[in-house]
Amino acid sequence: MPKTDPTPIYENPIALLQQLIRFDTTNPPGNERECILYIEKLLKQAGIHSKLVGRTRERPNLIARLKGQGSAPPLLLYGHVDVVTTENQQWTYPPFEGRIADGYLWGRGTLDMKSGVSMMLAAVLKAKAEKTSLPGDVIFAAVADEEAGGDQGVGYLVKEHPELFEGVRYALGEFGGVNLNMAGKRVYPIMIGEKQICWMKATFRGVGGHGSMPVRGQAMAKLARALDLLDKRNLPIHITPAVREMFEALAKVLPGIKGVFIRQLLNPALTDTVLKALGKNGALFAPLMRNTVSPTMLSASSKINVIPAAVELQMDGRLLPGLKPDLMLAEVQAILGPDVELEIVRTDEGPAAPDMGLFDTLGDILREFDPEGAPIPFVMMGVTDARWLSKLGIQTYGFTPLKLPDDYNFLRAAHGVDERIPLDAMDFSVQAMFRAIQRFH
Repeated sequence: MPKTDPTPIYENPIALLQQLIRFDTTNPPGNERECILYIEKLLKQAGIHSKLVGRTRERPNLIARLKGQGSAPPLLLYGHVDVVTTENQQWTYPPFEGRIADGYLWGRGTLDMKSGVSMMLAAVLKAKAEKTSLPGDVIFAAVADEEAGGDQGVGYLVKEHPELFEGVRYALGEFGGVNLNMAGKRVYPIMIGEKQICWMKATFRGVGGHGSMPVRGQAMAKLARALDLLDKRNLPIHITPAVREMFEALAKVLPGIKGVFIRQLLNPALTDTVLKALGKNGALFAPLMRNTVSPTMLSASSKINVIPAAVELQMDGRLLPGLKPDLMLAEVQAILGPDVELEIVRTDEGPAAPDMGLFDTLGDILREFDPEGAPIPFVMMGVTDARWLSKLGIQTYGFTPLKLPDDYNFLRAAHGVDERIPLDAMDFSVQAMFRAIQRFH
């Protein structure tokens, strides 16, 4: 008989993460069920009741609750178990094998975000095993479908089962608590807000006809002009409350003239000059200073020999926190001119300003484990499931702590080839998460 490892799974978070990696939950199609059932089994073995809630059998979401003392509102820990595709990527090791090699655990989801799910689950299991006193109830949710918009996951739960989150004020989710090197300073961005989806469609109309009889200045030419304008011109600068919080904090922690220089990003007259001078970091910060729109999909003629009378351009628009879709329409219309029909395809609005009530607590926890690190508030360029929870008045903090090598590019690795995590990073993670569930208020 082979010997079984007597070590509790929460004391070996890399082994826990390794097991989650081995479930291929690529979305689409997701197929999160087996991974969720494995988590349910671990909770049941620990004596923690959970339930599965989902729109379909194959794509359930798991909800579990640990009782607290009742001196604080419930705290929500949530993370998604679906991952993005590995199609057309050449990996060093198979992406769903969970190989340990060269000091890393390799696999899709090691960063985004099965590591986050693992550290949350490990903290909950540890709290149960050690009979830890918690200020309030801790709700743990392992969810589906984040990588495709969350309609089967948190979006479904918020719309159909909001009672699951009754009383929750704060939630911990992705993305944040991962160290980055900025101007020689190790900072830990904690997400406090994110840009909002504002997908758009532009329609260009003109005279169609047979491909053998060229036309000038019609739908396709109008499209070409629009693409050129979008490539060359930016939308106006806006300094929103959450972004101001972020750069004022960053300016304080950067030494000397570097901090003074960063602060000038908040002066609209100087923003573009500073972004240009910052080089790669400027390219990272630029989407936080304005609404953005990226052309992504085209629909024109269905036959090669037919000149289309109408061409549709789909655009991925992203609004800064608190701004409205009508503003995006007006800004894009001002660039493209009146000879284009614009409409909003989808928008998910979030809060205008963050609730910072738990930020200092989370920052203090990170300083305990890394006294040289500097926690700062962070605004996400993309979107997470946080936008769904904001509809219930819940403030999400991106807090899935990892201490990575200073030269490790987390942002590039998260959806990229050879996604991997250092073997010693998860111990830091579970300790920080365990502190968080003892200190929330």
